[in-house]
Amino acid sequence: MPGHLQTDLHDQVGQIYQEHHRWLLGWLRPRVDCRHLAADLVQDVFVRVLSADNAAARLHDVREPKGYLATIARRLMIDHFRRARLERAWLQALAEQPEAEDISPETRAILLETLCELDAMLAGLGPKIRQAFLLAQLDGVPYKAIAETLEVSLVTVNRYIAKALQHCMLYSLRAGL
Repeated sequence: MPGHLQTDLHDQVGQIYQEHHRWLLGWLRPRVDCRHLAADLVQDVFVRVLSADNAAARLHDVREPKGYLATIARRLMIDHFRRARLERAWLQALAEQPEAEDISPETRAILLETLCELDAMLAGLGPKIRQAFLLAQLDGVPYKAIAETLEVSLVTVNRYIAKALQHCMLYSLRAGL
């Protein structure tokens, strides 16, 4: 991005930040019930605004800055809570394992990041497709038993699994995994 466009973008974001930072913080605080998390999310919102593709053009097209900022904040909040939920579930599963092996913080971070990627990948699937995929891939349940569990035909289970695999492949390609 040429220098003057970068300066214009920073000026635009700076103005929006000055005008709406306090409002966004007040909007987020009761939703996350933690002033520190709300402050972190506000900063993340403005980082997203700055780093978006065609950021200057997007900002220029924004008619209602509060709505734009709230949409970004809502998505970040959902991502944060999804990640926290996954981390709690993972820690609970580890705690329930007999004589669980102690792992390094680096390995833990890699595993948690992988879980978050998997969750994001599977979030794009419908509930029945996701359930069929998880039953087949994680639990090794035969397709016929999946069909009975989900009360669908065997052909439908085959379609579900094919769709889930296609979805995962496309997600992996887009994410560069």
